[in-house]
Amino acid sequence: MFRVREQVGCRQSMLNAGGCGVTVAVLDTGVAAHPDLNGRILDFKDFTEGREAAYDDSGHGTHVCGIACGSGALSRGKYCGMAPKADLVVGKVLDGRGDGTVNAMLAGISWVLQERDRLGIRILNVSVGVSGQMDADREKVLKEMLESAWQKGLAVVCAAGNNGPAENSLSEIGKSHYLITVGCHDGAYYEGKTSRCAAYSARGSLFDTVRKPDIVAPGTEIISCNGGVRRTRGGYQNAYIAKSGTSMATPVVSGALALLFQQHPEYDNETAKRKLLYAADDLREPWVSQGWGMINVERLLE
Repeated sequence: MFRVREQVGCRQSMLNAGGCGVTVAVLDTGVAAHPDLNGRILDFKDFTEGREAAYDDSGHGTHVCGIACGSGALSRGKYCGMAPKADLVVGKVLDGRGDGTVNAMLAGISWVLQERDRLGIRILNVSVGVSGQMDADREKVLKEMLESAWQKGLAVVCAAGNNGPAENSLSEIGKSHYLITVGCHDGAYYEGKTSRCAAYSARGSLFDTVRKPDIVAPGTEIISCNGGVRRTRGGYQNAYIAKSGTSMATPVVSGALALLFQQHPEYDNETAKRKLLYAADDLREPWVSQGWGMINVERLLE
């Protein structure tokens, strides 16, 4: 995360405000009791097993939450997230293997909308790839529900998926003209790695009327909160872990939007989206790969 913040222009002075007063909702595999997230998980609901206490039997959701909002407490700030003072609302819609049902996703979205005003939710992060995992009719229902959340005022940020590099490899959700679809690209970092995110980040279509994905962010070997963190007599073990994918790039954008909404609470989601896209750095890549380009937080907050 230190490298990510440096790469997208997120300076230390921006972290001082840190998205305070803004809540990011995350629908994923849950969230573990990680010290970097202490005191900022406002609510948790399990749509898979109905358990009461927050947990994460995969680690994916905890990693996503850390990228968006981790404080970096166990790393003296080195691995803090994009908006380290923002709050979290977490719905567990995926099991320990990362599998889930459309019904769980729909229930999670309804819950976020229900709690939006009470908990100050401005952003919904969906780092969930669905392409090929459900039939077209079910995916259409989920897309319509997420678009409804957008139309009701939430900034919905979703992962492009890891089905690239073929053209038109985005899921139907990723193709939505409303939602902010995030691909991943690491610029000059890991340029020689065939497994870097830019190689398999899903692509849009040359025949679409808008650029998709909308934007890209770093997503290769991102070190963030580990759901398997363990407390010992000497402190904590396994506090952080590296993961890769568009799932990791997505909360970079969600965290940046939390910084923007903290600075400009009067912005609606459409205004925030335009600001995000127009502030991006053109990587001189095809539009179907980079969208508007790499997120630039410094320019976003000017």
